[in-house]
Amino acid sequence: MIKYLLYIDPGTGSLFYQAILSAVLTLSVFGSRIKVFVLQVIRNVKAKKGNKQI
Repeated sequence: MIKYLLYIDPGTGSLFYQAILSAVLTLSVFGSRIKVFVLQVIRNVKAKKGNKQI
C-alpha cells in the first residue's frame, strides 16, 4: 500500500513543479513590495496602539 502513496504521476509532478516555480518567481518579483506593505501595516497598528494609550 505504501508504494501507491509514494507514486506521483507525471501530470501531478508537473503541477507541483509549476506551483513551486510560480511561488518562487512571485516572491522574487513582488517580495520587496510585500515586505514594505507588511511593515507599513505593523507600523500603523503600533501607531494606533500608541495613540489609544494616551
